Amino acid sequence: MSAHSPTDLQRIYGARFSDNLEYRRQVWSVLVGDWFSRFVKQDAAVLDLGCGYGEFINTVSCGQKFAMDLNPDAPKFLGHDVKFLQQDCSARWDLPGASLDVVFTSNFFEHLPDKSALGRTLDEIHRCLREGGRLIAMGPNIKFLAGEYWDFWDHYVALTEASLKEALMTRQFEIEVCRPKFLPYTMASGPRYPVAFLRAYLKLPLAWSIFGKQFLVIARR
Repeated sequence: MSAHSPTDLQRIYGARFSDNLEYRRQVWSVLVGDWFSRFVKQDAAVLDLGCGYGEFINTVSCGQKFAMDLNPDAPKFLGHDVKFLQQDCSARWDLPGASLDVVFTSNFFEHLPDKSALGRTLDEIHRCLREGGRLIAMGPNIKFLAGEYWDFWDHYVALTEASLKEALMTRQFEIEVCRPKFLPYTMASGPRYPVAFLRAYLKLPLAWSIFGKQFLVIARR
């Protein structure tokens, strides 16, 4: 579910990200290779929820790849090995139960129109994950952003790592990782630092506590 039509999503994300797609691919290559790949087995079935331009799902190595988004432009950027699901994420997913090993989502939950939609989405994640499967969720932490959080036209749901943790626990998820600070806020604007800086940053959790404004929550079904 989105408060915006597919046409609106095309306009919003085209304007926001069209100038830095290659840089984003480089960044995600490091994020996946140096960090997130440790949570994804080679034979895993993985869904990228709110996939955007597919930087995560195109990069990760796994057995089956799925991507979900309402933006009709998304399939143009996805690899041929990715099955695209263009649907409301808060409605029943076009996937059988217990069919996924990992659901990954980055900077997506805040775009849902309300917490009811988020709750229904979490229910679908729980239904579609196999026993022991993981949700990996990253997003802006309102605790450290205040007014800056609302600088984006399509932000609706304000979350912290604690509020997302509580929502997941009510749905019988076991929380494995709950970090209030992980990555800096946004790649949509601002300086484009060399990706070598990101590699160094990921190895220095002390730096996360200084510069991090996005939470990281990993939960097991």
